[in-house]
Amino acid sequence: MSVTDVTARIAQIQSQLAMLAPQTNASSVAFSSALESATDATAAGTNARVAPSGDAVVTEARRYLDVPYVWGGTDPDKGLDCSGLVQVVYKNLGYDLPRLSADQAKAGTPVASMADAQPGDLIAWDNSSRNNGADHIAIYVGNGKMIEAPRTGLNVRIVDVPSTPDYIRRIVPADGAVTTVSGARLGSGVSTSTPYGDLFTRAAEKYGVPAGLLSAVAKQESGYNPKAVSPAGAQGLMQLMPGTAKGLGVTNSFDPAQAVDGAARMLRDLTNRFGRTDLALAAYNAGPGAVLKYDGIPPYPETQRYVRNVLATMKGA
Repeated sequence: MSVTDVTARIAQIQSQLAMLAPQTNASSVAFSSALESATDATAAGTNARVAPSGDAVVTEARRYLDVPYVWGGTDPDKGLDCSGLVQVVYKNLGYDLPRLSADQAKAGTPVASMADAQPGDLIAWDNSSRNNGADHIAIYVGNGKMIEAPRTGLNVRIVDVPSTPDYIRRIVPADGAVTTVSGARLGSGVSTSTPYGDLFTRAAEKYGVPAGLLSAVAKQESGYNPKAVSPAGAQGLMQLMPGTAKGLGVTNSFDPAQAVDGAARMLRDLTNRFGRTDLALAAYNAGPGAVLKYDGIPPYPETQRYVRNVLATMKGA
């Protein structure tokens, strides 16, 4: 490990400790309350979990503004079509939606009218008699606007909702309430051969963090080695610093179950705080203070490699 890498890790320790300091803003209190409710529900033996909010869906969708429209496109680096955009956005938030707009327009639960629509809802139209069901779909932003991948020659954009949709579907519940979601499953993102796959899946169900993301972090951090210790003192499968682990209630970072549970809560917190998976990963590696300082992924070579590698691993899972 180079001097630069060690320096970045020291910054991580300091920033992670700062993150654990009591927070009094309303969003932090709301998140803590929701997390406690989810934990209580899980302890009671239910399948409940904290779902991402509709605003989180919109925040994720905004990442793809100006991506070119490509018919059949599902790769943001090359281009997206309307259903490809919807699928990518929801996959990054832990939901596996069908590929086609006609099937996506049947996912989740129905919303009675646009007057009842909330940010993050799917709105879709059946414009052609050649297709059975919806042939165009978008993500509702609120205030009469939507994010869509429109057609060839145009990029992903925010526009006014042009007409009353034929379908309005809610994938995430109102206000990120604890619930199960009909018609959409929490994506496991891990194969049966993935080490500790059952722990990642359980944590995903409990906290709403994709199991594939947790698995990718574990692979990058420790190579799935629950006994790993870094030169900076990070420990275990998820490479938690001792102070961070204590703040998360993890009494033994070398216990894979505790480590995954703590890391999932930390990533859920960071994603809630920064609104984007790549920024949450940067904060996991270098600390939230560094992300705030640079208003994005900090210019540390280790952190930039870390984010790229984790996202690539998750994408290839």
